[in-house]
Amino acid sequence: MSSSTALPGAPDTLLPKGTDHSARNRVVIALLLVSTFTMILNETIMSVALPRLMTDLGVTASAAQWLTTAFLLTMAVVIPVTGFLLQRFHTRSVFIAALTFFSAGTLLCAIAPGLPALITGRIVQACGTAIMMPLLMTTVMTLVPPESRGKTMGNISIVISVAPAIGPTISGIILNLLDWRWMFWLVLPIGLGCLALGYARLVNVTEPKKVPLDVISVPLSAIGFGGLVYGLSTIGEGHGEGGGVPLWLPLAVGGVVLVAFILRQVALGPKDRALLDLRTFKHPIFTVAVIMMGLAMMALFGMIILLPIYMQNVLGMEPLQAGLMLLPGGLLMGLLAPVVGRLFDAYGARKLVIPGSLAVSVALWLMVTFTPETGIAKVLAAHIILSAGLAFMFTPLFTSSLGALPQALYSHGSAVIGTVQQVAGAAGIALFVSIMSVITAAGLERGLDQAHALSEGLSAGFMVGAIASLAMLIAGFFVRRPPDMVPGAAPLGH
Repeated sequence: MSSSTALPGAPDTLLPKGTDHSARNRVVIALLLVSTFTMILNETIMSVALPRLMTDLGVTASAAQWLTTAFLLTMAVVIPVTGFLLQRFHTRSVFIAALTFFSAGTLLCAIAPGLPALITGRIVQACGTAIMMPLLMTTVMTLVPPESRGKTMGNISIVISVAPAIGPTISGIILNLLDWRWMFWLVLPIGLGCLALGYARLVNVTEPKKVPLDVISVPLSAIGFGGLVYGLSTIGEGHGEGGGVPLWLPLAVGGVVLVAFILRQVALGPKDRALLDLRTFKHPIFTVAVIMMGLAMMALFGMIILLPIYMQNVLGMEPLQAGLMLLPGGLLMGLLAPVVGRLFDAYGARKLVIPGSLAVSVALWLMVTFTPETGIAKVLAAHIILSAGLAFMFTPLFTSSLGALPQALYSHGSAVIGTVQQVAGAAGIALFVSIMSVITAAGLERGLDQAHALSEGLSAGFMVGAIASLAMLIAGFFVRRPPDMVPGAAPLGH
């Protein structure tokens, strides 16, 4: 990071050397945290609202699901490009662009006369969201000293884990009291407020470089990641059969193009021309942590989809009741995240990740045993255990993964993590829902009633997550804190 920093409104004006930046850094990080939390909340806020939207807009389930699919698809396409954007442009410029996209998209959603405009608004929202998460993580890694990053990364974990977890709860409360448009009208002032504060107070904390943009990598990235996420989302949404496009086609095209994208990035990395520099994976700590994060995100997003289905369609709860049942776990994740961050600074990653993985595994195996006769207390306990386990995993994994990289790769590491989150989340939803659908259909053919057949399908879906959690538990033994994050250790020359 340069010792001189441009002031807002005057990019060529520099702070004098030796200035104490601690107060400025706190403002920058707090503003990024609030903005990112608001944006990520929107990623899952639509899930509970789809039935209402289908009725109000007069559209089918397949059409309404595009509100979620389009958001995920845009995120998957834009995030890989953020490594280039964060290197090429000032922090303040990137922040203002992200908040402008998000606020404009939110306004468009609030006034949308029909589904096409609403989907367009979601796409514009996603463009801002995709930029903000890597910006937050790269900025924190640049500003916060290695020995105290755990505490700050704990706050980022609140954003990443709690926002999607409480999105359905907030959506259920709003829909119980107000029209669906209020999901956007209530968020818009927050987005505009962050934009105004950023314009007035945010300073540039990194120095742009004139890095080249590989024009071939951009479409390869868009088609590769976009095809993969679209294919997984389509399977997860349970539609696409008989629609003219085979379910396997976007997955196959995305997979082939993604291989070409990866090969090109490997070739361009040593020349410092890669769109997404995959030399990040040469650092074993980063690689193990990213694999574990992918498995954790599969569990989180799969649970976000399956648990409400179980509570509403098997146990007979109202949507608001189901949303409120998920609230204690989401709040617990938020309360634990700063504590886990301080524990990481004191004890490192492994002592937190292993018990966290064990808790996630125990919770998912408990969910495998859910039946139509399961008591609410057991469901609540399983969700709370899962939430606590994820809280003990996210902060150490985020901090260790990026902390293992040299500073020149922070932006690319952040982009890799964001991309893995989106693909793993879509894969988790697709895998869990597909298994659930197949087993449920088999149960109905055997003559089971709807509740018991669906319960069997849900148990099978949870079992997939439970089996994956065993791999996560094993990987936890290979996670460690980067050497320069050990108190008193010499820096690695980042």
